[in-house]
Amino acid sequence: MQSEKEQVALTSIAASAALTIAKGIVGLATGSLAILSEAGHSLIDLGATVITYGAVRISGKPADEEHQYGHGKFESVSALAQTALLFALSGVVIWHAVARLLGEATPVDANAWAFAVIAVSIPVDFFRARALSRAAKQTSSQALEADALHFSSDLWASFAVLIGLAGVKLGFAWADSLAALVVAVLICVAGWRLGRRTIDTLTDVAPQGATEKIRGIAARVPGVVNVEKVRAREVGEKTFTDLTVAVSRTLPLDRVTAIKDAISSGIRRQMPEAEPTVTTDPVALDSESLLDRVMVIARNRALAVHHVTVHEIDSRLAVSLDLEVEGKLSLAEAHAQADALEDAIAGELGPDVEVETHIEPLQPQDASGREAPPERVNAVAMVLSEIAAASRVIRDVHDVRVRETDEGEIVNFHCRVDPALTVQTVHEKVDAVERALRERSPSIKRVIGHAEPAR
Repeated sequence: MQSEKEQVALTSIAASAALTIAKGIVGLATGSLAILSEAGHSLIDLGATVITYGAVRISGKPADEEHQYGHGKFESVSALAQTALLFALSGVVIWHAVARLLGEATPVDANAWAFAVIAVSIPVDFFRARALSRAAKQTSSQALEADALHFSSDLWASFAVLIGLAGVKLGFAWADSLAALVVAVLICVAGWRLGRRTIDTLTDVAPQGATEKIRGIAARVPGVVNVEKVRAREVGEKTFTDLTVAVSRTLPLDRVTAIKDAISSGIRRQMPEAEPTVTTDPVALDSESLLDRVMVIARNRALAVHHVTVHEIDSRLAVSLDLEVEGKLSLAEAHAQADALEDAIAGELGPDVEVETHIEPLQPQDASGREAPPERVNAVAMVLSEIAAASRVIRDVHDVRVRETDEGEIVNFHCRVDPALTVQTVHEKVDAVERALRERSPSIKRVIGHAEPAR
């Protein structure tokens, strides 16, 4: 894409140079102000296309430490410089055209060469304007768009000059100056159109329709509660977008990341030139349960809690939970963490809430261990089977594993139960087996039972 932009710009330089030389020679030879104004216009076009070529080369450079959004706005600066040149040229042409109309008429030789140079410039301007416009749209290049406007205004100006020469040929000496005025007006119009777009880009005016389109894409992504803020700005061929969306604060981090990725992918799919940055704002939803709210408070404080229960007793909320803390903490330090958590829960649910916290040591995540000898595993399996048989609910104890750690033994086992039983019932029965095993064997620190539905 970058090489295509440079190739189109180089072709424009050649076309502008050829037209400038031809119109300048014929304008001086015939004394036609209209042709001379067109020569001046083409001369500015030549300078502008040289600027365009340089801007296109610079804008293609990747982002760096000084230009973190890339170099795309160099094209806007180039387009602004071309706008200034257009207005300067139109001012000079208007000055001389009015002077000729109010003063003594300057003889103009409307010969075949005058008609020929304009007749040749019209198709050149037409095809160059079309090629530049097509390349500008494909590459979102403001510099090429500026060049396209130059050649487009040249095209209509050439028609005006042609009509002026025809008027001079018919004996209306003032027709050439009037044609020059028309050329100047067309140059002003082209400069105004180009300048307005360029200034909009340099002042970060949002691309038309981009905000609404981005908002619609983000709003359709599952998990987005609300699209709070959208900003977009153009830098060269890129559209940088920043948006903030509200998501439920109960969502885990990986789900939030997936939502952000889905929004970015959706925007890039419909707007290939976009560079989106998505920020999430966690919000409390009306559908949040009291349990959700308690878990969010604990998670935001990086605390591990479980066995959370919430009851309403005599129109008063009662919350109880188990809080896991580092086992090496002093009781005073652990109690301070529990007090802070209870205060946070009361701040969320109201000062009348009753919060009871059971403190227990956090299970080590990186404790080293080793497999127990087979005879020890067999002994534990026999005791488990005996306890399970007495429960009359737990059956088929299997996959028994015993691991020895510095803190004590850790036992894992699987068992089968009636699939029609409730989770609460199964949990109580398995928990009873775990407690009974620890009572029978004090060396066991922890027991984890996994219940499966009996086939």
